[in-house]
Amino acid sequence: MTDSSLLSSELELQQQEELYQQLLLQTMGQMQHENPDSKVIRPQPGMCVKTSSEPDKQKVFINICQSNSVPPPPELSREELVELLQAEDPSGYRVPMSLGEPHTEVDNSSQGCTAYDVVINQEFFQRCQEDPLFQQFVILVSVEGLENKYNLELSRDWKVLKNRKFLGSVSEQNIRTKSRPVIQELQPQENSAAAPKRPEFTLFVEPPAGDPEHLVAEIKLPGVPSSRSLVLDVGEDRLVLTARPLLFHLDIFHPFLIDQENSVAQYNSSTQILTVTLPVVSS
Repeated sequence: MTDSSLLSSELELQQQEELYQQLLLQTMGQMQHENPDSKVIRPQPGMCVKTSSEPDKQKVFINICQSNSVPPPPELSREELVELLQAEDPSGYRVPMSLGEPHTEVDNSSQGCTAYDVVINQEFFQRCQEDPLFQQFVILVSVEGLENKYNLELSRDWKVLKNRKFLGSVSEQNIRTKSRPVIQELQPQENSAAAPKRPEFTLFVEPPAGDPEHLVAEIKLPGVPSSRSLVLDVGEDRLVLTARPLLFHLDIFHPFLIDQENSVAQYNSSTQILTVTLPVVSS
């Protein structure tokens, strides 16, 4: 007689492997045209930034737009932002944004130029409008995002246009409504009241298409008041989390080889979600 528990475990492993393969295909962009978790949005104008390409000094305009369809970044105080900007490697904090394709426009001098549309969360955009430090930060992140995506080199000598919120016409963008969950874990059944629960979590890759740069885990920990009760162990292809005393325990493998030393974790006590950002070395 075959042990039914062994069959169940084997089936579960097979289902997990199928989900991992789906994540890999999603990462390489092979499933983008089949992905139902996207929608077309028309963002609202925000601010227009004038800069230039290097070394040819061609005019470039960046339209930083706003939309509630783009998720906000993790909460960040002004003091934390100052520390982030002074850090040697600030890449642990990521701002979700949609980077549009370049489009040719004509400036006020009737000269040809290139414009790019960048869409960020509407509430985060408003905060950037209220605080010059956040505004400069989001411009820097937008410039670096465009440079990485389109292999550009842009000048850091930029200017925010006072009387123009957008150059050209606002175009629709196709964005992901779900960069999460690519892998969705269901709540497991509890074997006993004393045993720690396996928390709900999601894994997703950034950027959603192309070569993966980061694997991000978002873990829901209801009832955990602060990060002091969390013990996190990050391996090359494994993540282990324990929330004391015996509240939650999570032990998962993922299909990537990651940089352990530069991995970053942040716990939001308001939403009670732990976000772990893992730089991808290879898949």
